Amino acid sequence: MKPPFNTYKPDGFHTVNAYLFVSEPQKLIDFLQKAFYAEEQNRSIDEETGDIGNVILKIGDSCFMISQARGEFENMRTAFYLYVKDVDTIYQNALKYGATSVFEPADMDYEDRQGGITDPVGNYWWISKRLVEKGYKD
Repeated sequence: MKPPFNTYKPDGFHTVNAYLFVSEPQKLIDFLQKAFYAEEQNRSIDEETGDIGNVILKIGDSCFMISQARGEFENMRTAFYLYVKDVDTIYQNALKYGATSVFEPADMDYEDRQGGITDPVGNYWWISKRLVEKGYKD
């Protein structure tokens, strides 16, 4: 049986997409816009509370969503693997806008140049550039 994934997806969305529930969503949004040049695609506000119901951000060619943590949708932290052209510049930009270094950029044995940070709300970001034009299994 063929998997049922061949369906319409809006521009920037893929089969699997991140959706974060965050205690301080605007703090994260501001950081992502400054550090990683995220572009806001859409925003909805909860009319009763004034909280962010949903914000769609796009970094590069990928969209993901952020919402105010509340009730059963608790604050969550996660990790992202971000491919960029210039690891060192983006790493420094992230630090400039409030990230904390996990490790400085270095060339890795698996043929990526990579630096690690945590953003202001605690998510991990591995900022990476593939040093060779081949997959990880090749």
